[in-house]
Amino acid sequence: MSALVTPTDAVAAVRRKIDQKWAEAVCAEHGVGDHVVFSVPLRPGVSTGKAVERLGYAAWYEWHMRWREFSERLPTGVELVRKAVTIRGVAGDFPAMLHADMDGGVTLVTDARTSAAPPAVDISRAHALASALRSADAILTPATLRAVYRLQANDVEVLLSAVTWLHQHPDAGAWTLRQLPVPGMHTKWLDTHGALLRDVAGRDVRDEVRPRLAVMHLTYVDPDHAASGRRRHDAWTTGDTHDIAYRPGVVLVVENRDSRLWFPSVRDTIVVEGGGKAAAALLANVPWIRTADHVVYWGDIDADGYAILDQFRAALAEPFPDGAPAKPVTSILMDATDLHRYARHGINHDQAGRPIQPSPTALPHLTEAEATAYNTIATAGPTPFRRIEQEVIPLAHAAARLMQIVKGRTSGGGH
Repeated sequence: MSALVTPTDAVAAVRRKIDQKWAEAVCAEHGVGDHVVFSVPLRPGVSTGKAVERLGYAAWYEWHMRWREFSERLPTGVELVRKAVTIRGVAGDFPAMLHADMDGGVTLVTDARTSAAPPAVDISRAHALASALRSADAILTPATLRAVYRLQANDVEVLLSAVTWLHQHPDAGAWTLRQLPVPGMHTKWLDTHGALLRDVAGRDVRDEVRPRLAVMHLTYVDPDHAASGRRRHDAWTTGDTHDIAYRPGVVLVVENRDSRLWFPSVRDTIVVEGGGKAAAALLANVPWIRTADHVVYWGDIDADGYAILDQFRAALAEPFPDGAPAKPVTSILMDATDLHRYARHGINHDQAGRPIQPSPTALPHLTEAEATAYNTIATAGPTPFRRIEQEVIPLAHAAARLMQIVKGRTSGGGH
């Protein structure tokens, strides 16, 4: 600002201060924190007659007249503070500071005569949200108010319902995350807004709920097991009393059911259906997967497939709770060579006919060859295709590649 701040500049400064501190001001008006006043100095460094003389009496007079006219229409909640200055031996009170509370400041900057842009935030909505949070006995702070303000209206309703439900249920241990009977809430909502719910409720329901047991479908592909006439397809649940038919030396995790059900015979191997993006959480702590000599992943050549591989590899890179070491994960049919080999099967639209979108997500746990393929199909720029579905690749090719890994004849895909 110049040494003499005009009414227009002062109003613009008030607007900037409201944009910066609106949450603190609204919270204060709802009993949280100290009262906020937006203050703008109007003549910084100009407090003596000599300072006025240096500026020029004409400029000083014009500035004073503009403030005299402007001060006649200040709204309630806005105060013009005057302080004495002696000019040529004559003392007088001149504008020195503009103070505004929240309501007065909003009225000031939204007055058409000030030609100022309105605040970036709808203060009426902010007040309504603060009242709603207080009524729900939620934790109101400037940070939580800012976060709630960014929500869509339906998400605000779910948040308030969740806070109320949590107050009514001090122990959420009887439900899983998917079972929480909060109106409008679903698991993806908690994935996105769980941290905010924790902040406004004062407790993290995600840590309280009953754990969801890992349930996986698997296929025994060991030829000796098949010859025994025992069941080929099975299911395994964390904590259940049954066990698998044999302890595998090789575990192959696949994405699609057809790839599991019809996988060819491979000695000492179990094929597990991964369950999409839940694979990392469901499978990473299964003991017999951790103890296998080889853990291998095969998924679609698309953004989701590589994201699942990245998450699965990261999860198994952490030591097991019982002290077992980290387990490396190898991939098959997911590197740059495979991308080009099966390019004739590439597609650009999903099952509903919608274009498959690029992915900006960084995947740090991919190998160089996998990352090259991922970057090719996930790029925001032009690309021949964005997906090769697992099912179109012959299972015999997958079995052959798996055997190469088991026999140590390939160095690709490990991490």
